[in-house]
Amino acid sequence: MNREELLQETVQAIDIKAFDVVGLVEAMGKTAFQGRNLGRAAKIYDAMLQDKECTIILCLAGSLFSAGLKGIVHDLITHNMVDAIVSTGANIVDQDFFEALGYRHYVGDPFADDEVLRQQRIDRIYDTYIDEDQLRVCDMTIAEIAENLEKRPYSSREFIEQMAIYLERRGNYGQSVVQAAYQHQVPIFVPAFSDCSAGFGLVHHQWNSPESHLTIDSVRDFRELTQCKLASNYTGLVMIGGGVPKNFAQDTVVAAEMLGFDTSMHKYTIQVTVADERDGALSGSTLKEAHSWGKVDKATEQMVFSEATVAFPLIAGYAYGKGNWRDRQPHHLAELFTKPQPKVATV
Repeated sequence: MNREELLQETVQAIDIKAFDVVGLVEAMGKTAFQGRNLGRAAKIYDAMLQDKECTIILCLAGSLFSAGLKGIVHDLITHNMVDAIVSTGANIVDQDFFEALGYRHYVGDPFADDEVLRQQRIDRIYDTYIDEDQLRVCDMTIAEIAENLEKRPYSSREFIEQMAIYLERRGNYGQSVVQAAYQHQVPIFVPAFSDCSAGFGLVHHQWNSPESHLTIDSVRDFRELTQCKLASNYTGLVMIGGGVPKNFAQDTVVAAEMLGFDTSMHKYTIQVTVADERDGALSGSTLKEAHSWGKVDKATEQMVFSEATVAFPLIAGYAYGKGNWRDRQPHHLAELFTKPQPKVATV
C-alpha cells in the first residue's frame, strides 16, 4: 500500500455528551473486579465536582489524544470539570497542537510491516498512524514560536500559553485542548517538555541561536503547580496513566510542606492504569502507597486497572451525566501567574 492508501481513515474522537452512561456505570459499580472499581472511581470524581472547595487536577500520560480521547479533555475544560492539567508532551504538542495545525491521526494496523511504514514516512502508535512529514512541521512551528519570543527561561505552562496565542492569531482546525485551556484559564503543565515535538523544535531553536535563546525551566513548573496547590483548600487528582504527570502532581503536597506551609494531602484521588504495582515502578504504585509518603488521603482513593480508552470515557461520561459541574464555580488558576506571588513561609 502506498502512503495515500495508508493514511485514509481518521481516528474519531469520543463525544461524552452524546451518550448517557450514568446507569451503566452505576450498574458496573455493583458488579466486581474492575467494574466495581470503575464505578467507585466515577463517584469519587463526581464528589470532587460537588465539593465547592476542591480544585481538580487532571494528569494525562500515554498516547491518549491520538487514540480519540482529546474531545473528552476538551469537554472537561469547557464544562468546568477540571482546573489544571499535568500531561506528557506527546498529548499536548505532538497530538493536540498537531491537530490544531490541521493534521490528523489515522487508523492503522498493529501488525503492519514497520519497515514499510518507515520508508513511507509514517510513524505508528500501536494501531494508529501519523504522517512524519506533518509531524516535522509541528516541530518547526514550535521552533518558530520560540524564535519570536523574548529569550529567557519559561515554565512549560507559560510556553504552552504562547502556543495557544499562536493558534488564536492564525486560527486552528477543530477542537484544541491547548486553546480551550487558555480561554478558560486552566493552566497546562508538561514537566518533561522536551520529550516530544517541543523538544525537537527547541533544540533547533537553541542550535541556531547559541548566543540568545529561550529555555524551559522545569523547577519553575514545579513551583507554579505547587502554587496551584497552595491556592486550593482541597485538591482532587484524576490520573489517566502514571509516569511523570502522576508524581509531579502528587509531589506538590511535599513541596508545600518543604516551603513551610501547612497543606492537606490530596483529598480525592483516582487513577486509571494498566501498570503492575509489583515491580515497584511509579505508574502502577497504588494510591494507598502514596499515603505513606503523605501525598494522598487514603479515605477517598480508587485505582482502576484498565486501559484508558475503555475506562476514561465511562468515568468522564458519568461525571458529565450527573450534571454537578453546572453549579461549580471556575477556579481560573491561570490568574495566579498574573498576580504577585505569595511569600514563602519561614521553615
